[in-house]
Amino acid sequence: MPLVSVTFSTPASETDQRARVARLMTRLAARVLKKREDLTAVIVEQVDASGWTIAGRSLATLGLASYAVEIKVTEGTNTAAEKASFLAEVHAGMGEILGALHPESYVHVLEARGDAYGYGGLTQAFRADEAAIERKRRDDLATAAIARYGVR
Repeated sequence: MPLVSVTFSTPASETDQRARVARLMTRLAARVLKKREDLTAVIVEQVDASGWTIAGRSLATLGLASYAVEIKVTEGTNTAAEKASFLAEVHAGMGEILGALHPESYVHVLEARGDAYGYGGLTQAFRADEAAIERKRRDDLATAAIARYGVR
């Protein structure tokens, strides 16, 4: 259930790269961070290259692209290696989509506590507790069936 926010800018003439960027973020969240694609929301905003400056110079003047990506995930659900891989793969993928990138391009994996983050009006902590209760119920049913009928 990650929420990915992407802002990017490129002096390239291609008009709308938002769909490609959204697909990239969804794919990487699923493959690298092991998040469910069907619960991954992505917001993409494209900014004119003349309005994005680095060290006082616009991307239009520099002839480079840049981006800022923030992905919100539940704290403790990803390893340091997974997060590092995500950063590297986002940078490579954005370069493929946007062209030459300024090194001042950013990825931030924001980790929120499970009791302070969620969707559909429910926290992730509640969802985890609910899932644990359901697993225990199934285990108890299986144990009872084995005790009653034996293993076949």
